[in-house]
Amino acid sequence: MNLTRIYSLLFSAICLGVNANAQCAAGEVQVTIAVSTDDYGYENYWQLTASGDPCGTNTIFTGGNPTMSCNSGGIQLQDMSGYGNNVTITEGPWCLIEGSTYTIWSVDDWGDSHASYEVFVNGVSIITFSDGVGSDVAFTFLAQLPQARDMSVSDLTTALYSYTGESVTVRGAITSFGSTTVNSFDLNYSIDGGATQTQSISGVSLGASDTLEFSHSVPWTPSGTGTYGLSVWATNINGAEDLVPFNDTRAATLTVNEAKPNLVDNILGSVYTVTQIANSDQDLLVPRDLDFHPDLSRNELWVINKDTEASGGSTVKFSNAGDVDQTFLWQEDPSNGHFMSLPTGIAFADNGNFSTSPGVFDANHNGGDPFTGITLWSSDPAIYAQPIFGGLGSHLDMLHVTPNSQGLAAETWNRFWVVDGFNGDIVMHDFRKDHGPGNDYHGNAIIRRYDEIQITKDPNDHIVSHCALDKGTGWLYVVDFGGQRVFRINTHSGAVSGLGDFGPFETYVEYSMVTGYEKEVIITSGLEQPAGIEVIGERLLVSDHANGEIIVYDIGSPVVVEIGRIETNSPGIMGLTIGPDGRIWFVNATTHQLMVVAEGPVAVNEEARNDWYISPTVTTGSVRLVGDALFNGSEDVLIIDAQGRNVLRSKIGALRNGLDLSGLSMGAYSLRIGGDVRRVVVQH
Repeated sequence: MNLTRIYSLLFSAICLGVNANAQCAAGEVQVTIAVSTDDYGYENYWQLTASGDPCGTNTIFTGGNPTMSCNSGGIQLQDMSGYGNNVTITEGPWCLIEGSTYTIWSVDDWGDSHASYEVFVNGVSIITFSDGVGSDVAFTFLAQLPQARDMSVSDLTTALYSYTGESVTVRGAITSFGSTTVNSFDLNYSIDGGATQTQSISGVSLGASDTLEFSHSVPWTPSGTGTYGLSVWATNINGAEDLVPFNDTRAATLTVNEAKPNLVDNILGSVYTVTQIANSDQDLLVPRDLDFHPDLSRNELWVINKDTEASGGSTVKFSNAGDVDQTFLWQEDPSNGHFMSLPTGIAFADNGNFSTSPGVFDANHNGGDPFTGITLWSSDPAIYAQPIFGGLGSHLDMLHVTPNSQGLAAETWNRFWVVDGFNGDIVMHDFRKDHGPGNDYHGNAIIRRYDEIQITKDPNDHIVSHCALDKGTGWLYVVDFGGQRVFRINTHSGAVSGLGDFGPFETYVEYSMVTGYEKEVIITSGLEQPAGIEVIGERLLVSDHANGEIIVYDIGSPVVVEIGRIETNSPGIMGLTIGPDGRIWFVNATTHQLMVVAEGPVAVNEEARNDWYISPTVTTGSVRLVGDALFNGSEDVLIIDAQGRNVLRSKIGALRNGLDLSGLSMGAYSLRIGGDVRRVVVQH
């Protein structure tokens, strides 16, 4: 059972004191409201009225900044007075008519994230409003004691996109609204109305408005592609029924993709092609990383452009990537100079959001504190890069503890792993609930820092130390550019051991250090300028910026070993990823290209690379050339081993008549003629 208690009863002593000193008439209940501010308490102003009365009419109470009014939302002109920052103030009590509805009119001077309001009736918390965004928000509540037992699934964070054969954990949050403390209940879910999966939960203590985050103990493993309906609800509360059934169930639609095929070994052992898909003509401007949208049926590939610090980064979205009907869309957020400055990485989460990692030291560009870190975005075209959300652009959230951010990997929902280039360590960022487009509240986040193993970034801040997460095992694979190595950490291990040791520059739910986690260096040689990294099954791929090679490793055995190299002839290579059909995609930051590696011909922008091949591609003895190669008889043939060494040199005539490779050690080799490369595997 993985349950985290988020809220506790903070005000019981206050409420007991209030009840001891005030009485309400028959037909009335005593109401108090606890107001909790964020980092900018002065921005808050609010009124309490009877439902139906607008702000400013028949006002019962006014709180917050006294220089504001009902019309102050978003004007950003108020004095710094009223409530303090990150404090909780209990207002009231008021004797209100039992069973009547009332409205909290919340006004925010900046026009973004509002304070939260917890309403108590006769000392019992009945509801908390904590999701207000924008200039003006109205929250309505019923002045009435809740039923004894009332639980509702208040949030679902289950992966919206997954793969056949992959276990899906049902995650979310559940809130108790009843007046009786909940000590036990059953958590249930079903898929498409099928069999109910039940987890019995006990040993908890949930008062009214208390919330638990949950991960159901019984995972779901989809057997086929398509869309599925998920329903989650609670029963058997303290051994009895829920007395308010209408709000019990929360639902979501889940999309299951066909699992990506692992074609890496096929590519290593075959005639493969390296084909340009796009270049600067499609607005690729120093591309550094790429990722596919998690709904693989869309075949939608996003590339992140470095651009310049002054201009801010940008994205290019390729729809029907690699197909003959491919289209592209270049986009730039209005506030990309802060939220996407010199971006190094892009990673899609399993809910359709994506994150980018700014490579800049100070996103404010004023030489001050390194106030920067990874940013969360929506891939919804109605939100991302749209100029309708004010001065903070369309970003969903941003956290500020990783200057010179490097590689980026998504885990689940809004949780990401980032390589901190400034501090040289690894940091887990869980945005949890984002603040919405164009707002600025970051206090929901959980951040954990792992500093027991270090990377050294490119001193020129160009070549990126990327990372990749194997979700099946929990191993995070990290490129150390300066150390010319790769290491991994077990994200399922370690213990929280104190406060984060860099910053923070703002307040979070949690910012901690993690110690004692499992870690190991797995690659120490054969890399010159390691950059991109990807994992699929038991294969790890690393790109080398210096020579354009993609080096393939076997990570399925206790000792990680190199099994071959893919010659892309593309020095300048950076990020790489596996596409929906198993092909290897990468970007080149030097030539401004998007490229793909495949076993056979590729439809888009195909070059004449199939006019010759070697046969057989797996041999115990000799190989020969087949086809019209257009080479003269004096052309050199080089055989290069997995470490990049020339182990055999011959003339093309020998290859045409049969070149003996039986004297070579078993393994994968590159056969190079001029600028063309083919792959051959020697077996004994």
